[in-house]
Amino acid sequence: MIALGMMSGTSLDGIDAALVDVRTSQRRCQLKLLEFCSTPYDAALRNAIEALFPPASVQPATVADLHRRIGIAYADAASGLPAQHHIDFVAMHGQTIFHDGQSAITLQIGSPYFIRDRLGATVCYDFRSADCALNGHGAPLVPYADAALFVSSVEDRIAINIGGIANLTYIPRDSEPENVLAFDTGPGNMLIDALISQRTNRSERYDADGAYAAQGTVDESLLTAMLEDDYFSQLPPKSTGRERFGAPFLAAHDAALRRLSLEDGAATLAALTAHVLARDVKAVAPLGARIFVGGGGARNTALMSALRERLPSYDVETSDALNLPAEAKEAVAFALLGYATLRGMPANLPRVTGSKRPTVLGSIVPHELRALLAKMQDELTA
Repeated sequence: MIALGMMSGTSLDGIDAALVDVRTSQRRCQLKLLEFCSTPYDAALRNAIEALFPPASVQPATVADLHRRIGIAYADAASGLPAQHHIDFVAMHGQTIFHDGQSAITLQIGSPYFIRDRLGATVCYDFRSADCALNGHGAPLVPYADAALFVSSVEDRIAINIGGIANLTYIPRDSEPENVLAFDTGPGNMLIDALISQRTNRSERYDADGAYAAQGTVDESLLTAMLEDDYFSQLPPKSTGRERFGAPFLAAHDAALRRLSLEDGAATLAALTAHVLARDVKAVAPLGARIFVGGGGARNTALMSALRERLPSYDVETSDALNLPAEAKEAVAFALLGYATLRGMPANLPRVTGSKRPTVLGSIVPHELRALLAKMQDELTA
């Protein structure tokens, strides 16, 4: 079964597309990454998305227009993959424009119909709403895939994803998905990206390879002040987003950040991400657990160094060590979530999201759906 998983995250850097061969048995799922590409948002679309966020006052017509434009951008990104593979279905995350997990409210936009009509394939989308309807956070959802992709019979493992927001999944050896523990730890790259964008007048959007942070010195007093945010002391289930760790957070610490060079500011914000991740790893996982880092933050050498420095008793590497490129992990995860949708399998984890019970996630835009479901059944019984 060939699935196309598509993801655009809180960093707003563009659309990741992973072409995945999904093979399942009754107990385990095997996924093989066939192709991966990342398509940046064009500047006009990215600026329009950024204009939705606080303190903006947005008209419904603006959201409706972006719902269409993001859908077209997804279809364009999907069309950029090699044509030699027949795509059985697509699973698209869409672009989050609001998230308040505590209130069970989240919204992702991007019309799936443009993808269906462009590729001639069934599309699964809107993965978070079903969990929110059961008073869950609707996030994080990737731990369902982490449990399938990273479980081991010989060691405890931790899957970390550092996108705009950072999260971790603790996967005890031989554990079933319902036994994993996962949550958003706090900011990932989002604050660093925002600082770089501000200081360079948007000529640069992120700290490429962690070059700025590597040249800087952490301001310990500012780090201590930022760590006083009450999100860090909350117990799981918990999730967060741009509403807390975006412009409002930077504004709260603006005076202290302005006193720092770009390099010192980047180093301090990287230290914040690493400090919280390391503290939470130590709180949930035994010493010696093996850690695999995915997401764009895995390519920030300063951030990875800061994380390893704080976790000397853990083996910290990127997900590439398991033949899963760090940039592709979330897109691959949504391919698996889409497969679960089509199988009618619950894919939220109540222990993770806080929902009342397991539930099937996602909505379906069908294309020759009967034939697709018959093919899935044939593969299961083969």
